Amino acid sequence: MAHPAKAPLTPPPERPWYGDLFATKEASSSGISWAAVIGGAFVAAAISLILLALGTGVGLSSVSPWSGAGAAASVVGMAAVIWLVVSQIIASAMGGYLAGRLRTKWVDIHTDEVYFRDTAHGFLVWAVSLVIAAAFLGTAATSIAGKAAQGAAATPNANDPNAYFIDSLFRSDMPAPGPNDATVRSEVANIFANDLRQPAVPDPDKAYLAKLVAARTGLSQADAERRVSQIFEEARQAADAARKAAAHLAYWTFFALLVGAFCASFAATIGGKQRDHVVIT
Repeated sequence: MAHPAKAPLTPPPERPWYGDLFATKEASSSGISWAAVIGGAFVAAAISLILLALGTGVGLSSVSPWSGAGAAASVVGMAAVIWLVVSQIIASAMGGYLAGRLRTKWVDIHTDEVYFRDTAHGFLVWAVSLVIAAAFLGTAATSIAGKAAQGAAATPNANDPNAYFIDSLFRSDMPAPGPNDATVRSEVANIFANDLRQPAVPDPDKAYLAKLVAARTGLSQADAERRVSQIFEEARQAADAARKAAAHLAYWTFFALLVGAFCASFAATIGGKQRDHVVIT
């Protein structure tokens, strides 16, 4: 029995006559107006740095070296966090809005695609401005770090976070530093740096430090051991407080940058909508 003949393959239907026209328009126009993005990014970075300088000045004016004067540290810290978020909102929204208003008007594009492109423009403004601000701040931080390193050459303990606690170990009613005082303090600093990473001070280190303290201060061995334990606990609490403060700052910085990205993207859609509704007369 003969098998039925297969139907011949038909070529795919040709594109409509206006397909080439649309393809030409899509190929000749870019989906990103880089001039608008870069312009908005520079504006956002400049406003961010200006607001940062303003917030720093206000913060320094509100604190005082005298006890009981000026704002409390907790109040200043909360105000700094709020100002960080507000400055990101203002700077990012302004940069995103300018990018939306200054972008090229797209023709023969669906409304949803226009909305997506405006959102992408705002996000690009935020990203580029963040890179610009980080570059400027990184350059400034490098310069400050270089000057601090020069100063640290004259004062070796200037950058040691445990210098205060090490000095507390060797306090005496009759201070008389020996000829190898710097060597002893350097050795104690290394012990601090190692033992602060552990849950408890090892007994050999504790006994050795107590002997050093007793020899330098005239305390008994028992009193020296108590001082070592007390100073180590204070140093551990200070290190833990610094860690928590750094973690909170990182969390709030992440939140502020996330808010800035949203504001830049949303403001760009507003600017783009107003750009498209401009009537040419």
